[in-house]
Amino acid sequence: MSTTETKGSGDGSAMPDATDEMRAAMADFVADLKGFQAGINDQMQQQEKRMTMLDRKSRIAGRPALATSAEMEVPHQKAFEAYVRSGDDDALRGLVLEGKALNTAVAGDGGYLVDPQTSETVQSVLRSTASIRRVANVVNVEATSYDVLIDTTDIGAGWSSETGSEAETGTPQIDRISIPLHELSALPKASQRLLDDAAFDIEGWLAGRIADKFARAEAAAFVNGDGIDKPRGILNHPSVDNDSWTWDSLGYIATGADGDFVDADALVDLVYALGAQYRANGTFVMNSKTAGVVRRMKDADGRFLWSDGLAAAEPARLLGYPVLIAEDMPDIATGATAIAFGDFASGYTVAERPDLRILRDPFSAKPHVLFYATKRVGGDVSDFAAIKLLKFSVS
Repeated sequence: MSTTETKGSGDGSAMPDATDEMRAAMADFVADLKGFQAGINDQMQQQEKRMTMLDRKSRIAGRPALATSAEMEVPHQKAFEAYVRSGDDDALRGLVLEGKALNTAVAGDGGYLVDPQTSETVQSVLRSTASIRRVANVVNVEATSYDVLIDTTDIGAGWSSETGSEAETGTPQIDRISIPLHELSALPKASQRLLDDAAFDIEGWLAGRIADKFARAEAAAFVNGDGIDKPRGILNHPSVDNDSWTWDSLGYIATGADGDFVDADALVDLVYALGAQYRANGTFVMNSKTAGVVRRMKDADGRFLWSDGLAAAEPARLLGYPVLIAEDMPDIATGATAIAFGDFASGYTVAERPDLRILRDPFSAKPHVLFYATKRVGGDVSDFAAIKLLKFSVS
């Protein structure tokens, strides 16, 4: 029978087994890991308790978790609401703000600047409405007018040799287009009893009424305005045959028939009458009745020229270019320029002051209160080469 040999050390004692050493080390490691994990759990529980206590304190104090507007806007917003509801303007007098939508509160004789939230609501509605403003160049100014400098001619150039003399070349001619700002106004009214109702959203109602009035007035002026106390529209400028086009007028392409299309070639001619530098950013502008006629047109292979947008908020396209429906454009009729095509970001400029002013009048329409809202805006063609028209005539 065999026997197990135990190796000993030099002093006669038995050496420890390697397996026992490994087990002891692993036990120590697991114990340390559990202790570390327990410490982390304790810290997380303490942190959660502190967050819960802070949340309860915030609820008890009645404070919102997050501020809905900048602190600088709160005093003016509260003071403006008090002025609109009751005519109390003590808090607005002398109140000075520095912000994107307003600079300072003006004297009560001329009204007060609206709070930034209402002003932004009006601006967003004006930008989103079906108006040339959507595709035009919109600038904010602090002056009474806005000047656009246009280089209407090209610089002369020529080839030269090493020993030949240099000839003088032509110089560019720069024109100045001045766009004056005009006062746009709206006059909504509400009963004092309704204003006294705290549940009535006075800011939302006022912003909606003002924005609707301003949007319709602007859209009409940007198309047909005569420039007298209002912006000058694109169709108020002289139009000439595109073959004899000159500056200060808009070139047109004739359809070849009085008050009708001969075929779809007129639309193709209109697109390519525009210079290549503008064509990439081109947009068609027409009203709904004209769009109803155009969207039924097909090419020689029976394919529709009109295609609806595939994504939300994407405009319809005609010959690959976006279409803006502006109801103030004229209907198809003999001699009417019912369709415009161009790069309106280059061709038409809208200049406006960023502030919106409200004057409260509780006397003129008792028992109602009138709110006289004013805004300064101007517009005009800034590049006559960037817009072309389609005229429904023989020539």
